[in-house]
Amino acid sequence: MKALLLTAPSKLELVDFPEPAPAADEVVVQVHACGICGSDIHGWDGSSGRRNPPLIMGHEASGEIVATGPQVKKWRAGDRVTFDSTIYCGTCGFCRAGQVNLCESRRVVGVSPADYKQHGAFAERLAIPERILYRLPDALPYDQAAMVEPVSIAVHAVQRTKIAKDSTAVVVGSGMIGLLVIQVLRWAGAKNVIAVDLADNRLALAAKLGATHTINSGRGDAAAEIARLTDGKGADTAFEVVGFTPTLNLALASLRRGGTCVIVGNLSPKTQDFPLQAVVTKELTITGTCGSAGEYPLCLDLIAQGHVNVKPMIEAVAPLADGAGWFDKLSAKDGGKYMKVILRP
Repeated sequence: MKALLLTAPSKLELVDFPEPAPAADEVVVQVHACGICGSDIHGWDGSSGRRNPPLIMGHEASGEIVATGPQVKKWRAGDRVTFDSTIYCGTCGFCRAGQVNLCESRRVVGVSPADYKQHGAFAERLAIPERILYRLPDALPYDQAAMVEPVSIAVHAVQRTKIAKDSTAVVVGSGMIGLLVIQVLRWAGAKNVIAVDLADNRLALAAKLGATHTINSGRGDAAAEIARLTDGKGADTAFEVVGFTPTLNLALASLRRGGTCVIVGNLSPKTQDFPLQAVVTKELTITGTCGSAGEYPLCLDLIAQGHVNVKPMIEAVAPLADGAGWFDKLSAKDGGKYMKVILRP
């Protein structure tokens, strides 16, 4: 089969790769669509240390089952599916508690840190355990289904705290995950969602997708504007979807006393400065969020019913053979203008 193989940092090659064979509890999926994630870009260039070559990357995918292992009973060839990006064991204490994203033996599809290698979906086919499979709604196209993984990150983040009806939330960062968080917040009942970013085009899209107010933080005091919009009280919740000290501090500064900040962004591997005094005196709650934990059926339903609109974020759909060129474009200085690129093997 053909696969897009990371052979060295910043080097992808379309190669002939051995066909996957399913283990007893696995299926082989014919990949119809796989999205390029921002983490793939940081892995491709070697900066994250989590995509050590040789590796087939790709974890945001959908496709069709073409083969099953002997122990697989509920799936058959021809089923349209997507799959969790996390391969969890299903037996550890975290898995039994439903916290599969914290599995003690967690592996991520298309990732190879120092301790394991798990080939991914930038290939014509891959073998995965049946326990991480989810059936696609009949009318949901493969390209949109490949967006369920980033949608699940947004849903999991929003569900990490209680979103009261008629509450106000701030989303710092209007990239793809931020735009998905905005939509999920509106679905969850937030009355006001304030989107903050440096790019006017992203803020314009945020407004179209549900943000009630937008603030360009490069043009003034964003925290002061948030205070003005909330009658001086501050927001009930804030979602930090970037991962740098200035954006973290802005998210915390935007909160009312007793508010909650959910930290989603993790672009920087370095330690960030933290306003401890403000957190203590305002009695803020700070919550981390990692991946998702079984929210895929809900996410597929939200996409299929139009509560979360992923179509405006799909910038391009290209053949797998063009993948190396797209990685070059996405890693360039102006690569941030693209939201999501889908590759079709």
